[in-house]
Amino acid sequence: MRMDLDTWEEIFITITRNKTRSLLTAFGVFWGIFMLVALMGGGNGLKGFMVSNFEGFASNSCFVWPQRTGKAYKGFRKGRWWNLEIDDVERLRRNVPGIDVITPTVNYWGKTAVLDDKKSTCIIKGLYPSYDAIEKQRIDRGRFINDIDIHEARKVCVIGSRIYEELFRKGEDPLGRYIRVDGVYYRVIGVNVSEGNIQINGEASESVVIPYTTMQQTYNLGRYIDMVCITAKPGVKVVDLQSEIETVVKRTHLIAPDDKQGVMFLNTEAMFSMVDNLLNGINWLVIIVGIGTLLAGAIGVSNIMMVTVKERTTEIGIRRAIGAHPRDILQQVLSESMALTAIAGLAGVSFAVLVLQAVEIMVNADAANPVIFQIGFWTAIGATFLLLTLGMLAGLAPAFRAMAIKPIEAIRDE
Repeated sequence: MRMDLDTWEEIFITITRNKTRSLLTAFGVFWGIFMLVALMGGGNGLKGFMVSNFEGFASNSCFVWPQRTGKAYKGFRKGRWWNLEIDDVERLRRNVPGIDVITPTVNYWGKTAVLDDKKSTCIIKGLYPSYDAIEKQRIDRGRFINDIDIHEARKVCVIGSRIYEELFRKGEDPLGRYIRVDGVYYRVIGVNVSEGNIQINGEASESVVIPYTTMQQTYNLGRYIDMVCITAKPGVKVVDLQSEIETVVKRTHLIAPDDKQGVMFLNTEAMFSMVDNLLNGINWLVIIVGIGTLLAGAIGVSNIMMVTVKERTTEIGIRRAIGAHPRDILQQVLSESMALTAIAGLAGVSFAVLVLQAVEIMVNADAANPVIFQIGFWTAIGATFLLLTLGMLAGLAPAFRAMAIKPIEAIRDE
């Protein structure tokens, strides 16, 4: 059957013959595809929110820090405090072959950064350049600390975005300026705009990062460190390193081997895996609910086409009597079903895209890390093909019923 202007006019007349019925049926398809696309877009937005909370952190990392011991051991009482030392870094590197990057950190909370008459509460951190492999540093201006800063114990710092906003005017270049923390002046060499929400080592936006060696001398730390940050080599799972790391630390610091409390171990790889499983579950839930709603709309289209075929029994019989082939009847009914489904479905896709765009604009109005709610181009194309397929399937039963009508039966029905 040719799809010419007359054919489209006939399809339009058939669909609009009973406007209320066609409108209600089309709304079922419209709502089904709208729900599918809106849920998929909402799922993308939720995924974006969750991923932004882990922004910059290596997915194969772990963190080790000391806690009170939970058991008495070798003359030491239960509840003893102990400290990690800078020597533990090299000790772990040497004895745990699965470690890729290992770096120490020292943090002091509740400090105040001062520039002229402006002040900002901050966290001062002593880090090595290798910390960038643990938490990616998004440097907007200048640079991060380097090996020369460490070797020479330079009094330089990288400030977080909130520190910059509170100490400097908008657009002002902070590089080369000096800020004061605890009576010591540090030259600003970079601005870190990382915005991850993980609080493991304090928020980057509220931090003043200085070389570890500088902090070691300024605060007279000796061999003391707060935490050891580690990434695993490719192909090595962090959970497989945990027992080796704990064994080395406990043996060195005289902690009972079966003490579950003395050494705190945070496996971010397990956290990322849990989030991935949650997101996969959300995706499947979205697909099942959306397709179920869309199928309900397609069933409605099939029902309306069955009623239409019943009402047009005489017309179809006359067509057959004057020489129309069964194939022509089949194509006519299928084209009507697909046209009704496609028009309602494309309207649903368009409306869902508009709603998602509005939500995206509102959510990202003041967001530092924009979250994408829109579906992808190929997802939209896939939804369109799904619509056409469902429209064709919805019209199959009415089409075969129409093909089975014999001219003599149509005359008797009349």
